[in-house]
This record gives sequence, structure tokens and C-alpha cells, in this order.
Amino acid sequence: GLYAYGGWFYLNFVTEEVINPNRNIPVAIIFSIVTVTVFYVLVNVAYYTVMTPAELLLSDAVAVTFANRALQGLASVIPILVALSCLGALNGGFFGSPRMLFVGAREGHWPRIFSMIHIRRHTPLPAVLFLYPLVVVMLINGEIYQLINFASFSRWFFIALATLGMLIHRHRFPHHPRPFKVPLVIAITFTAVCFFIVGLSLYSDPWNTGQSCVLTLTGVPVYYLAVHRFRLPNRWRRIFNYCSKHMQILLEVAQQEVQTY
Repeated sequence: GLYAYGGWFYLNFVTEEVINPNRNIPVAIIFSIVTVTVFYVLVNVAYYTVMTPAELLLSDAVAVTFANRALQGLASVIPILVALSCLGALNGGFFGSPRMLFVGAREGHWPRIFSMIHIRRHTPLPAVLFLYPLVVVMLINGEIYQLINFASFSRWFFIALATLGMLIHRHRFPHHPRPFKVPLVIAITFTAVCFFIVGLSLYSDPWNTGQSCVLTLTGVPVYYLAVHRFRLPNRWRRIFNYCSKHMQILLEVAQQEVQTY
């Protein structure tokens, strides 16, 4: 169920893009979650008004079955509306996720090429392009529920680590300036819920969560090479710099000049 309400956290990745973030980010998150929750509840009420619980569980496409019962002539429009909804979610994902890679590279946790932006559009193009092959690889399986379970474990695990890190940072640096502060009660409760979800995923679907863990661990050597790249042999560093230079020319990207952080 939490997968259906996902997406609110992408706004936290683009704080630098938001005007007056200490006001606009909490307002946007609260308003969007409340709006989506109300609409989802109303949609489910409509489903159960027309269909029985057994029919709902047996249906491969609940919205289409509902349209055939209640709307009839509009049933063929439902797949188009679903596609538009997916397109909107995809747009939000590709707007938010590359910013995370972009900032990580800017802080030295990723190769430097990912910290560059397009010289005219000012978008993190290398980080955006990096996501495309990853998405294609994940879509090869074709089983949507397996993919949801696979992705949800990693998502909530890293969200839990991020909020735990935020709590530790708040404790170590209580007077550090911040655009906005989350109440500690909410942060602690949310972190505990996230770790509970991770534990529940491990218990209910150990195979997919195990695969997700293995895939996550493959990033450790990449992280090590990125952070400790100056310890690499000279030949490797020359190859690394050569590839970065030509990718920079090919993609027309450069380091960020105006500090927005």
C-alpha cells in the first residue's frame, strides 16, 4: 500500500530548486499527501460500491473492471489515463532521483562527471542518463509485483538510514543552520516505522529482498573507487580522467558555477 503513496520524498531531493524551501516544502508535502489520500479513499469506496471483495481480488485490472461495470463506454479510456498517471510519476522520478546522484558526486561520493550540469539547460544530464540503463534492466523481468517488492525494500531501507542519519546529525550539530526542521517526534516515529517495514519485507519475501541486498552491495566497490580514486594506480586514473573529459565534451556539461547549497 505504501508504494501507491510513494513520491512525496522526491521533493526533498530538489530542495535547491525550490524557492523559500522552509515554507514551500512542508506545505507541498502535506497538501499532496492529503490530496492523494482523499482521492485514493474515494476511489476505493467507488470500487467496493460496484464490486465485491472477491471480484476485486480476482481482477487483473481493477480500474478496467470498474469502468466496464459503472462507466461502460469509457472503459477503453482507463488504460490511457493509467498511462498518463505513470508518465507523471516517471517525470517526477527522473526530476528528483538524478539530483541525489548529482549532490552525491558533488560531495565526492560519486565520479566527478555526475556532478556536472548541462551548459545551457542547467540540468544534471550525466546523472539523468545514468538512470536509463538501470531502469531498463529492472524492467526485463516483467513481473510487476516482484519488481515492487524488490524496489520497495531498498527504498525504505535507505529512507530509514537517511532519517536515522538526520537524527544523528541533529544530535551532533544542534545549532547547524537548516532550511527547515522536522519535529523530533515525527522523525523518530517515521524512522522506527521504516525499519519495521524493512524487517517485514525480509520476513515476508526473503528471496526478492535478498536480491535487493545483493544488488545494493554491488555499489560498495563503486563507492570505494569514487571516494579513494586518488589511491588508484596512475594508469587507472589516466583512463578515468580520459573518459570523464570526453564524456564532458560529448554531453556538453560543466561544473556548477553558482553555489546553490
